[in-house]
Amino acid sequence: MKRFIYINDDETSQDLYCANRLSNRKYTLMNFLPKNLWEQFSRFMNQYFLLIACLQLWSLITPVNPASTWGPLIFIFAVSATKEAWDDYNRYLSDKKANEKEVWVVKQGIKKLIQSQDIRVGNIVWLRENDEVPCDLVLIGTSDPQGVCYVETAALDGETDLKTRLIPAACMGMDFELLHKIKGVIECPGPDKDIRRFDGNLRLLPPFIDNDVCPLTIKNTILQSCYLRNTEWACGVAVYTGNETKLGMTRGIPEPKLTAVDAMIDKLTGAIFVFQIVVVIVLGTAGNVWKDTEARKQWYVLYPQEFPWYELLVIPLRFELLCSIMIPISIKVSLDLVKSLYAKFIDWDYEMIDPETDTPSHATNTAISEDLAQVEYILTDKTGTLTENRMIFRRCCIGGIFYGNETGDALKDVGLLNAITSGSPDVIRFLTVMAVCNTVIPAKSKAGAILYKAQSQDEEALVHAAAQLHMVLVNKNASILEIKFNGSVLQYEILETLEFTSDRKRMSVVVKDCQSGNISLLSKGADEAILPYAHAGQQTRTFVEAVEQYSQLGLRTLCLAWREVEEDEYQEWSLMFKEASSTLIDREWRIAEVCQRLEHDLKVLGVTAIEDRLQDGVPETIETLRKAGINFWMLTGDKQNTAIQIALSCNFISPEPKGQLLSIDGKTEDEVCRSLERVLLTMRITTSEPKDVTFVVDGWALEIALKHYRKAFTELAILSRTAICCRVTPSQKAQLVELLKSCDYRTLAIGDGGNDVRMIQKADIGVGISGREGLQAARAADYSIGKFRFLKRLILVHGRYSYNRTAFLSQYSFYKSLLICFIQIFFSFISGLSGTSLFNSVSLMAYNVFYTSIPVLVSTIDKDLSEGTVMQHPQILFYCQAGRLLNPSTFAGWFGRSLFHAIVAFVISIHVYAYEKSEMEEVSMVALSGCIWLQAFVVALETNSFTVFQHLAIWGNLVAFYIINWIFSAIPSSGMYTIMFRLCSQPSYWITMFLIVAAGMGPIVALKYFRYTYRASKINILQQAERMGGPILSLGTIEPQPRAIEKDVAPLSITQPRSRSPVYEPLLSDSPNTRRSFGSGTPFDFFQSPSRLSSIYSRNCKDN
Repeated sequence: MKRFIYINDDETSQDLYCANRLSNRKYTLMNFLPKNLWEQFSRFMNQYFLLIACLQLWSLITPVNPASTWGPLIFIFAVSATKEAWDDYNRYLSDKKANEKEVWVVKQGIKKLIQSQDIRVGNIVWLRENDEVPCDLVLIGTSDPQGVCYVETAALDGETDLKTRLIPAACMGMDFELLHKIKGVIECPGPDKDIRRFDGNLRLLPPFIDNDVCPLTIKNTILQSCYLRNTEWACGVAVYTGNETKLGMTRGIPEPKLTAVDAMIDKLTGAIFVFQIVVVIVLGTAGNVWKDTEARKQWYVLYPQEFPWYELLVIPLRFELLCSIMIPISIKVSLDLVKSLYAKFIDWDYEMIDPETDTPSHATNTAISEDLAQVEYILTDKTGTLTENRMIFRRCCIGGIFYGNETGDALKDVGLLNAITSGSPDVIRFLTVMAVCNTVIPAKSKAGAILYKAQSQDEEALVHAAAQLHMVLVNKNASILEIKFNGSVLQYEILETLEFTSDRKRMSVVVKDCQSGNISLLSKGADEAILPYAHAGQQTRTFVEAVEQYSQLGLRTLCLAWREVEEDEYQEWSLMFKEASSTLIDREWRIAEVCQRLEHDLKVLGVTAIEDRLQDGVPETIETLRKAGINFWMLTGDKQNTAIQIALSCNFISPEPKGQLLSIDGKTEDEVCRSLERVLLTMRITTSEPKDVTFVVDGWALEIALKHYRKAFTELAILSRTAICCRVTPSQKAQLVELLKSCDYRTLAIGDGGNDVRMIQKADIGVGISGREGLQAARAADYSIGKFRFLKRLILVHGRYSYNRTAFLSQYSFYKSLLICFIQIFFSFISGLSGTSLFNSVSLMAYNVFYTSIPVLVSTIDKDLSEGTVMQHPQILFYCQAGRLLNPSTFAGWFGRSLFHAIVAFVISIHVYAYEKSEMEEVSMVALSGCIWLQAFVVALETNSFTVFQHLAIWGNLVAFYIINWIFSAIPSSGMYTIMFRLCSQPSYWITMFLIVAAGMGPIVALKYFRYTYRASKINILQQAERMGGPILSLGTIEPQPRAIEKDVAPLSITQPRSRSPVYEPLLSDSPNTRRSFGSGTPFDFFQSPSRLSSIYSRNCKDN
């Protein structure tokens, strides 16, 4: 939807659009309570507990005091509400500070100082140097005569380099005083969150200028939260204000991600709920039967002969209330608390601080730490993620002559230096394109040296290289650019800039030589975006060979070209370009179409080769994580051979003969179909291990495969553990993440630039690197790290510890709740199935909130293995990936343990204390004491690394139990008067505790000893080695647990040959250094059954 903004017209814009008041608050004082309660009760678990609490208010059916449920429920809701209120209050303070900041605006032709929140759309806002931009502005004036200003966008996109912004051509040369009285209309689209795009038009009203339409782009705007730098003043028209700014549109709460552990807990909770309903129905029915038969025979039971029909529901509802504690009410709060602590452990990890930039790791998402240990696929960007993104100009090919091949540094190549000295036209033109065709901003330091500010590291490397070869970019004022070459100054006027896009894959500038008046088009870009547009008579074979040679060395290549443009041709084209730039619909597409009309018949000058070095520790990190069973996919925009060489150098793929590369290519559906068929058949029958097979695909073939052969490509993704996807766009990266997620894989995406954001947000876990391309990826990610090598520690240490601790905490929470519930059920069998509670309300509430919660929370610092052992033996991550510590089988073990311990505690307590002189409260306290002793020893048995905190939590909690009950026993109105004093003074009580612990823990300890001694897992072996101090050199292979397969992978639609013949599938045909190996050369059968596929790699893929 378009909006029309009337400049400097307060009355027209007053009520059309929102004011500049920021509001990131979620609540207000009026709606906080109802809105927060609505959000909390939108969860099924909370609705369930609220229903239970309400039923307990019915005195006829409640077996305990309603406070036993209402107390914990209100406490948990209060904790959640307090956290929400605190977060919202901090947001309010931040908004208040921004809203009350004072800014200068023009009101009725006079500059006035007002609060930022009072700015209206259409107001003219004045900024001074170092001011923060209060809203999105369209520039109309600056202190620079050329209409240029410099802004810092770090708060917006994380990029620290200064950006240039220009005033529109219609405002160029306008007097300072006229800016106070300017009138006009800005036509622009409605608010959106794309910070890299703004398509608008400006029409000034007479008498200021004629009413021609002037196109506006993002370069004519300065956005909210940017800072004005190196510019005395600037002014602009407010176009988007308040929460409608581009930054405001990007704010918001991201969609929560459900971890595999959370999904499993939900399933287990559902199973317990079903079990609870079955128990309630069985016991409720039995209770009604006993009531109508046996109960009436007892003289002390006074049931009426006739009763209303709803009396049949009383006993089942009593059992429902009695069994409601099967599902622990505090599990959600406990898990949220410990997960927040896990995230802090990542923030506090000094070993994950980048020493070069002093950048710490940070966990933005505090809810998914345990999912790090269950990652199966890592999809990684290349440039800036695996490499340093520090570009160094190494080699070049100019006019068919190669420079830098012998020395490895073209800047020191004698032949190139001599060609510059002799004034070779091709070399001079080549250097001119390097120095002029870019968006680099030259600036002078205090010492007088020229510093270059570039958004692209490639451009910075080219401009630096040109400067070292005497073609120095000295100054850039608006459209005038100055080059210093061998003592003389060359000036060029930038007529138009044809910006780089991911679709065009090239950038061009139309320049006019200020001395000769000649107009030229200078272009640079990828080889497939430049070489096909060479003029008909030029031979490009040498340049193709240069690109291939440099790619084989892992260097990044760009082709440089130029052509002369006639004045008439430019004028005609300029009109079309201006028209395309003025449209608000499909502007980018129309501009690309117009650019195509000029970017043809190019004279290719040469090829540049830039080195991007690997980051430290990348090969070791990838090798370690591959040992942990994690698969890697590289998604890059670079050429195929460049990506392959980088992949080989960083252990991403194995070299021959162990490794095998399979290429998927083609420009048509038939070509891609045949290529995909060939690769799939080879993957099915190859004798190589699946983990050593890698397929390579480019963006064009990938687009066809995903659109027309999605099922076949999905099967290929399942079969191959490693893939290299070249020339892919940001949307294709996101599609590949979605493809792997549809196959039920846990994915992690890692990148460092804005083009990786979609991939990072789509993955189960997103990791951003705080790199030289800014902080966009890091801000959009769940975790941010300084270097790729920290990913190893993030997954193996933090991810694994978080998974282990969460698995124990969640299952223990169910164990302690089931333990007390089973005792209640057993007690019903000796209380006439009436649904009577053995425990009083205070004891039940204290048991859930205090007695059993503190010891397990300290387990958040428990470590089953030391960090060094975990890093040395990454293959133990298989246990986490396979869900060995939290699954129906392990939960059944905890369920059985709770049932067994309930039997022990109940039977011993009843047999020792159920005689005539014992009160029911005494039996209750004995059983409760037995539960507390058992849970203390269970926590102690499951703890791997004891510290002072663990001992204080476990045994100190046990002491606190007695202190609390002694206090209650001293209060006459507590219902427990003198009970604990009497029990503790009896030797039989302590003997009973000893019997309960011995009978309950004896079999558990024996079973654990048997498992450690005779059926030790790899983790048990490492634990024993750590305790004995002996090293473990090798653990061998740990096979991950295969997942259940409900159905086979859908058969391919690709026709298979009906003959038996050997398969000789070549590797990349365009790579002279690669060849395929088939081992012994045994013939293979095309009709080989798909059942040969390893069950480990066969997954149940969901149809898309």
